[in-house]
Amino acid sequence: MRTINTVALLGATILTVSCVSKKKYTELETKYDDTRVSLTKTQVEKEKLEAKYSAIENRVADYNSKINSLRDDNYQKLDLVENLAVMSESTKDKMRATLKNADQNQLSQAKSLEDSMNLAISYNLKKNLDASVSSDDDIQVDIDETVVMINVSDKLLFNSGSYRVSNKADNLLMRLADVINSEPAIEVMVEGHTDDQTVKPGAYIIDNWELSVERSTAIIRELQDKYGVDPKKLIAAGRSSYLPLVDNATKEDRAKNRRTRIVILPNLDKFLSLVGSTN
Repeated sequence: MRTINTVALLGATILTVSCVSKKKYTELETKYDDTRVSLTKTQVEKEKLEAKYSAIENRVADYNSKINSLRDDNYQKLDLVENLAVMSESTKDKMRATLKNADQNQLSQAKSLEDSMNLAISYNLKKNLDASVSSDDDIQVDIDETVVMINVSDKLLFNSGSYRVSNKADNLLMRLADVINSEPAIEVMVEGHTDDQTVKPGAYIIDNWELSVERSTAIIRELQDKYGVDPKKLIAAGRSSYLPLVDNATKEDRAKNRRTRIVILPNLDKFLSLVGSTN
């Protein structure tokens, strides 16, 4: 009887030990499976991060390549300044400095030396105006050989619907007067331009012809009376709506056509030197 009890007790002990080992094995197996899943996820995330990093590296390399290409192309444009026989060396130096400071994306789009000169003059004129009243669309500069043509938006020169010169124009007109007064041979034609909208019946202006001429003469009187420009150098002209920059299809396009064009026939070297005098 005693032997039987001993065997039974031993069997129960073995059974208990066997059950505990199986439970631990199951727990370890579960932990192993969880670890393997976690490792797989980590590996996948690592591969994704490596792919993203590689893509970023490629974009940076492409960006640097574009910057270098843009810089090389712009340096070639700066070198073209050497070919300008009409400029003094000091003015060429100012041109180079201006082009280096100007918007490099705009410079990269310049197709010719003339485009680069336009950009340089436009940059310096705009830089000397109050940023609060001047935007990229307010002033456009073009050069045709030695003729400088400056298109100025009417919102910078006049109050809405009026030919009374706005105080916002003072800085620009003073700058232009300095250029005109600096050279005896300079002549200036001021052209008024309008959109194609008809004047309202009963208005104090008869039509766009009158409005364009009145605005032209208003600018000329300002240059003469306020800034001392010799009137013998000045020419007033009105073009009405018959020489638009763009179609008058939208409100924005009509605003572009309402402008004053100032045509300067200067000594080009003198003009560039004065315009760049604040660099």
